[in-house]
Amino acid sequence: MLIAFHKPYGVLSQFTADGSANRTLADFGFPPLVYPIGRLDADSEGLLLLSDEGELNARLLSPERGHPRRYWVQVERIPTDVALRQIEEGLVIHKRRTKPSQACILDPQPEVPPRNPPIRFRKTVPTSWIAMELVEGKNRQVRRMTAAVGHPTLRLVRVQIGALALSGLSEGKWRVLSENERKLVFA
Repeated sequence: MLIAFHKPYGVLSQFTADGSANRTLADFGFPPLVYPIGRLDADSEGLLLLSDEGELNARLLSPERGHPRRYWVQVERIPTDVALRQIEEGLVIHKRRTKPSQACILDPQPEVPPRNPPIRFRKTVPTSWIAMELVEGKNRQVRRMTAAVGHPTLRLVRVQIGALALSGLSEGKWRVLSENERKLVFA
C-alpha cells in the first residue's frame, strides 16, 4: 500500500513524539504498519509518502537512482540568475557538494493558503517563491542551499514526488494511491 499525505506545518515525519510541541503522524489515523518514506522537517509542509512496503524506501530515496522531488520555496528577496545557477550547479554544504538540481522563480507566484503560524514578515524585505527540483534529500538541504546563496527559506512546501503532484489533497488529509497514481510516483 502506498499513501499520499499532505503533511501540515508542525508535524513530525514519525509516529512517536520527540518531546517537542510538534504533532506526530499518529494523530492522522493511518492504517497499521505504515511508515514514512523519507522525511519532511516539522517546519516543512507538503507531500509525504507512507507505505507498508519495505523496498520502496531504497527505490525512492537512493541518490544514485536520481528520483526527483519538487518544492516550492518562499525565500527572502528575489533571487538573481546567478543565485539560481549556483543552486542548479550544486553547492558545498557541510563539506559535501550537492547534486545538480533545477531552480527557477515561479511566474506567476503561486497562491498558497496562509500558514499557521504565519511566516515572519519584514516590511523592507520582499519575498519570492521559487521552484526547486532535487534528486537527493539530505537533512534540511533545500534550506541550506537557499541560505548559502543569500536567500533564507521562509516557507517550504513539497509539491511533487516523481510525477505525482500534491494538488487535490487538503492539508492534513491522506489517501491510498490508485495504481495509476502509484505509477506517477515512479515516473
